[in-house]
Amino acid sequence: MPYGPHTSDDRAQMLAALGLRSIDALFADIPAAVRAHGLDLPGPESELEVAERLRALAARNRVELVSFLGAGAYRHYLPAAVEQIVARGEFATAYTPYQPEVSQGTLQTIYEYQSLLAELTGLDVVSASHYDGATATAEAALICLRATGRARILASAALHPHYAATTRTYLDGTRFALEPIPTRDDGTTDLDALARLLADDGGPVAGVILAQPNVFGVLEPMAEAARLAHAAGARFVAVVEPVSLAVLAPPGAYGADIATGEGQPLGLPLAYGGPYLGILAATAALTRQVPGRLVGRTTDAEGRRAFVMTLRAREQDIRRERAASNICSNQALCALAATVYLAMLGPHGLRDAAALGAARARELERALAAAGAPRVHSGPYLNEFAVHVPDAPRVHAALLERGILAGLPLATWYPDDPMLREALLVCATELTQPAEIAAFAAALRDVTREAAA
Repeated sequence: MPYGPHTSDDRAQMLAALGLRSIDALFADIPAAVRAHGLDLPGPESELEVAERLRALAARNRVELVSFLGAGAYRHYLPAAVEQIVARGEFATAYTPYQPEVSQGTLQTIYEYQSLLAELTGLDVVSASHYDGATATAEAALICLRATGRARILASAALHPHYAATTRTYLDGTRFALEPIPTRDDGTTDLDALARLLADDGGPVAGVILAQPNVFGVLEPMAEAARLAHAAGARFVAVVEPVSLAVLAPPGAYGADIATGEGQPLGLPLAYGGPYLGILAATAALTRQVPGRLVGRTTDAEGRRAFVMTLRAREQDIRRERAASNICSNQALCALAATVYLAMLGPHGLRDAAALGAARARELERALAAAGAPRVHSGPYLNEFAVHVPDAPRVHAALLERGILAGLPLATWYPDDPMLREALLVCATELTQPAEIAAFAAALRDVTREAAA
């Protein structure tokens, strides 16, 4: 039975004040086909029966697979201290830190997170509490629109499809538009096409969004893209993979105004869609446009170090119609995991993780090419790339039966692209072992040979 605090008399008074006779009349504008009609739940069971049902469901999970799947979420070694600290009650049960006098621990963890991410991205301001990389990127597009007063956002066609779809959803029904920038055969964004889009008569551009690495794992010419955007008066948004920043130039170094990304690789285990962590960093000039929570360090009346919520630009409790965003969440626990992870590894450890993943990816590329699956794109990459495999979805399914998760069939995202629908997007990290690479290549060779027979 659902819990409801209102009595029948309470509901009758509210309906009378609205001039309605029934609850059904209140929701009459909602089409009947999309209304909830109760939950289809089985009958009650004992605790023993429920436990057995859950064990049976858990047994359906494939935990023995050799995985080469990336596509936006990545396997990394997590130091034991990450889970140990995140699981402590004072962090796991902490509420949104509105009262600094009783929230110093939580405020400090957010401050430390922001400080570490500012160093990693090379930008001035980092906000906390974004859901994931896709929503952080959509928020970055809104920042560009507010900061410039313009109405067009250009996003590379090599941006992760989920990020593009989320941004498009944010802009749906508004006067703002999201337009794709074509890619070149080498997998990079076509900067000549970007220049033409910036100069065409469709109206001035508010922001340009490119990912580094992009969704195909290819490294983009970010500095030149930023130069083109700024020359047209647009803001430049870099969507980054955070571990890669240990070996790639940070967004601040090539002139990005905003950096976004998925924080999952920083201390968060792979899960069924989350909870994850949206990274959003920006230049000081955009501080007032940044949604989320900004925590600062100060001193109290007795000169002691103290942490405070400096800005809450997106909160609904101030002025809803003027808020930078009306999406409110507290991802502080995920931010704490990222903070502990970065502190445990340090700059050298993070660089080692990125470099070892890149080395494993080179081994993977050579092994798959020898097995008859060459790279699709010729552009440089770090630790993820697409390989050409005829009838890729079928091959992927056959490899899964052999215990190998062969990345992502790009036909899932690009069913109408003749080149990409015959490709697998594969990834290696520091956890990928040479024996696993050899097993993947051997199984791929066997599967393709059987198909040809």
